[in-house]
Amino acid sequence: MSIYIFQLPLQITKISYLQWHAHEMLYGFTMAVIAGFLLTAVKNWTGIQTLHGLSLLVLFTLWLLARILFLFGTHFIFIAAVFDILFMLFLTSSVAYPIIRVRQWKQIGIMAKLALLAVTNGFFYLGVADILEQGVYWSIYAGLFIIIGLILTIGRRVIPFFIEAGVGYPIKVFNSKWIDASSLLLYLAFFVVEIFIGDRQLSSFIAMGLFIVTSVRLIGWHTRGIWKKPLLWSLFTSFIFIDLGFLLIALSEFIDSLNMLSVHSFSFGGIGLATLSMMARVSLGHTGRNVQNPPQAMTFSFLALIMGSIVRVIFPLIDANHYLIWIILSQVLWITAFLIFVITYLPMLVRPRIDGQLG
Repeated sequence: MSIYIFQLPLQITKISYLQWHAHEMLYGFTMAVIAGFLLTAVKNWTGIQTLHGLSLLVLFTLWLLARILFLFGTHFIFIAAVFDILFMLFLTSSVAYPIIRVRQWKQIGIMAKLALLAVTNGFFYLGVADILEQGVYWSIYAGLFIIIGLILTIGRRVIPFFIEAGVGYPIKVFNSKWIDASSLLLYLAFFVVEIFIGDRQLSSFIAMGLFIVTSVRLIGWHTRGIWKKPLLWSLFTSFIFIDLGFLLIALSEFIDSLNMLSVHSFSFGGIGLATLSMMARVSLGHTGRNVQNPPQAMTFSFLALIMGSIVRVIFPLIDANHYLIWIILSQVLWITAFLIFVITYLPMLVRPRIDGQLG
């Protein structure tokens, strides 16, 4: 906001302000959330302690140093690159070690996505250094769609379980191996075509297939009880925005401006809401609290982020003449949503678990 709206001076060369922003939202903000989630989840999956104490502090320090250096634009970008790549490699190896040790090969897809994110982050710096011509582009868009793929994979595992356990009445949501297989194959095809081939017509066609398959999945997961549970409807809505992103890409063959709006449907609505929802839920569980009883303030946090997503993605379709206003309003709503989360959860996270167990 300070740069885009208030024209805060920032020394950036070889890349655009938008590319700088995209990199930090993907490999700065989102990677921090992914790191926290996977280090917690892998411990639960494998029974092996992941990074904690001093080793976790080292990982965080690598991440933080890279982020601080990016605040100076691109002036220290190659020093930032060292810390950033070390962070990614340390995280990837820390997640891979327990999975490989217990031979839990069903997690190989998640491990592979994390390794690919380390590679695509490297592409960014190779692009800035003029070593890889398409490096910056590949890094941003491949990174975006790998993260969406990660959310789709994890969401397929946890959202049906959360719904069945959380609505308060017996329900078996609909899942289909046909939908799983179709979604995977279509997404792989979409990824290759969208990032490396660049055939807009073919990409739009595949995206329409993904929109249909994801819509069928959401219909199968839907039950009225989710709308009474903020931790359920927030996650469900994040998938709606991802689904909308596929639809906007499908229609971008006819309206070019929809392509950029699809990016923000995926990122603002999809990634933003999914990460906020999962942080809200996981933080309760790992501080010894009831995941079925989130703080009431989080309802307002989720609603602020949903409104921000609507303002950022839908309002420009209705009135493009006030595009700058929609950006400002969506940024304010984003900050508000995460500020509510920080104020609400910080007291929980800085204290020991209420049940006395190791957090």
